[in-house]
Amino acid sequence: MATVTDTPIRIGVMGCAVIARTVSRAIDLAPNATIAAVASRSLEKAKTFATANGYQQSVKIHGSYESILEDPDVDALYIPLPTSLHVEWAIRAAQSGKHILLEKPVAMNVSEFDKIVAACEKNGVQIMDGTMWAHHPRTAKLKEFLFDSDRFGQLKNINSCFSLAVDEDFLKNNIRVKPNLDGLGALGDLGWYAIRAALFANNFELPKIVAASPGTVLNESGVILSCGASLSWEDGRTASIYCSFLANVGMEITAVGTNGTLCVQDFVIPFEETQATFTTCLKSGFNDPWVSRPTEHSVKTEIPQEACMVREFARLVGEIKNKGAKADGFWPNISRKTQLVVDAIKESVDKNCQQISLSGR
Repeated sequence: MATVTDTPIRIGVMGCAVIARTVSRAIDLAPNATIAAVASRSLEKAKTFATANGYQQSVKIHGSYESILEDPDVDALYIPLPTSLHVEWAIRAAQSGKHILLEKPVAMNVSEFDKIVAACEKNGVQIMDGTMWAHHPRTAKLKEFLFDSDRFGQLKNINSCFSLAVDEDFLKNNIRVKPNLDGLGALGDLGWYAIRAALFANNFELPKIVAASPGTVLNESGVILSCGASLSWEDGRTASIYCSFLANVGMEITAVGTNGTLCVQDFVIPFEETQATFTTCLKSGFNDPWVSRPTEHSVKTEIPQEACMVREFARLVGEIKNKGAKADGFWPNISRKTQLVVDAIKESVDKNCQQISLSGR
């Protein structure tokens, strides 16, 4: 937590995407961060965005991405640009000494992300992806239960999904359905969360085999609008993920262990900002499966999960800036693993649901 003597980390917003509105508010709510600048390819658009989001008069307005990279009063950049632009601008940000909070998916493929990470390591900057739910206090409680050998036991299977029903305008015009912008479609935008949940439950151990499920829906440009996949591990653990722009809202995790079961209904975006719930069910018998009824647990948070994310990012940047610490490799490591599974599912889709091995990747 920041103290009154700490200097807030100065964050620049590089791009005026819709999600940048949410993160702008999160930066305001985080106790150790402040919005220092905003940039767009149009000065007028940057000014309009700043006004619409209540930015302070002191916030610098940049009419180009190059300009914000050169701003000496910016410590870090939040980059919500289309995925196809990440590799160029994240590398340029790292080369400019800016720490990076990068929207997901982090790149079009893991090869691009490796180039971004190499630039970050060379320049000593922190990188973290924008997976907000990972920072909610509830997530720590989920981990506590999942890795409790008495209550949960050994993980056997996890199912995770994220679906949102979009309208016709979205399907025609949104960047998430354009191959030259966010060409990974629903897999990159929504599937990222479901994949991260599966990896989270498996302590971020990569699966051995990944295979897309039959029934993937593509648009006329070949961008994924809906898909599912199965993941399997060496010891028999399995996972299934589903993501779709064509189905009603679903944000669920169900994890089944040898002794317990975990269910979360709203893991991506909690029903409420100030608290979030999950249910657990402990070991029961074959003849009376509900001898132990599910128990609901509630976890409160002082600030929303996106502000928790910014707070942690700013803390890490502060450690580097003020104490000479090294960047935390945990975050780019789990980003890379998530991207690897995204890539494998995409490859399996392209190869008619062929099994893809992740051994050695």
